[in-house]
Amino acid sequence: MPSKTFVPAFEAKVGNWTYYSCLMSYAQVAREINFAHELGGNRDLGTMIQRGVGTRTQEITEYLLKNENRFLGALIIAVWGGDPNYLAVTMDAENQAVLQGLDRNFGVLTFDGTQQFFALDGQHRLKAIKDAIKQQPELGSEDINVIVVPHFDTADGRRRTRRLFTNINRNAKSTNLQENIALDEDDSFAILTRRLLDEDDFLKRDKVVLVFSKVGQDGELVLAQRSISQASPAWSTIAVLYDIVKEIGYDLPCTTGEAKQRATDELLDQSFELLTVRLHELLDACGNLRERYLAALSGKDLRAPKGRDGAGHPFMRPAVQNQVGKVVRHILEQGTLEWPEIMKRLSALEWKMTAAPFSSMWIETPEGTKAGKMASGNTPLLYDLLQVHLAPRSKAQISRALRAYSDVMKTKYPIAAEELFALLPVDAD
Repeated sequence: MPSKTFVPAFEAKVGNWTYYSCLMSYAQVAREINFAHELGGNRDLGTMIQRGVGTRTQEITEYLLKNENRFLGALIIAVWGGDPNYLAVTMDAENQAVLQGLDRNFGVLTFDGTQQFFALDGQHRLKAIKDAIKQQPELGSEDINVIVVPHFDTADGRRRTRRLFTNINRNAKSTNLQENIALDEDDSFAILTRRLLDEDDFLKRDKVVLVFSKVGQDGELVLAQRSISQASPAWSTIAVLYDIVKEIGYDLPCTTGEAKQRATDELLDQSFELLTVRLHELLDACGNLRERYLAALSGKDLRAPKGRDGAGHPFMRPAVQNQVGKVVRHILEQGTLEWPEIMKRLSALEWKMTAAPFSSMWIETPEGTKAGKMASGNTPLLYDLLQVHLAPRSKAQISRALRAYSDVMKTKYPIAAEELFALLPVDAD
């Protein structure tokens, strides 16, 4: 005979729904809540209510198993059958005035044991909880908030529940990358990026790094992405700085542990010191960026001097910043050159937009006009050209890159192949 289930709950109402906010242990969740496709009468497309469970649950499972700061948001579940009954409970105390209003809608939700629960929202979290408990049963004692809504296994009931499911998922908004950079307390690179903005003498200056692309009068904030208007005084954006930090900091001490778990403060401090040195050396190697930025009337003038846009500093362009970071990491990981030699070769480049290799990203406007424009689609070409300027591996690689430049830009590369051949290792073909 099925045993009754008792769940402490608050009864609540919104729109035409009555629902219950409950507390369940992970063990109870794993034991009693199922996926919609597991339940009878819901196997065909006509009755399918929820989406399949994706492979990303492994990340959540690892988070539950290894992160002591783990926390999951509430599950929304529907219940079939079970003759649910809600019993309101009134708190009793000598001083009723203290508790007045606090016990509103508080009670116990009971089921006769024949009920079936299925996840309406949070199926990835549910799967992760089930998997994590199999590996660490002691997690079963931890708690999660569960929101229970009634479901009726009829055509109208399924339609109503499907509508609730789609409304939840359509209107839910995940945090984007920029918000994660600003908020994440487990991503070491996000933590280091924020610390640079707080503590670095250059980066913490007003408007050097664009954090918000929009600040509304009503408190609306939109975090900056990976582009900057030509008129902006900023050197870069928070998203691009994060990208650079990940590239030049790929081997920092804070990266040695679990990717989804916060590194220790000691490792983060060590990483910050190393990262700060690397970033300063990179900024200085890339056309003496810091000194030139501070000496300029504004960042806008350094990026695109009035009437001489082509003389602008390439490392004031996020597209160039990203490619430099990627190439530097690639060379380091390949073991072709060490960091000091890479910085030396970066310093040897002519840092203006019309000079090679940055001219691959620059389209000259017709003679007589004052402005050129960025060719944003040419970033792969810039990546290849940076490689042959910094650490070419063969003559064939250099020839391919120069030929690609000629094909795309419809002009000969301004630097002869023989000059780049001189940068090849002694044993290169």
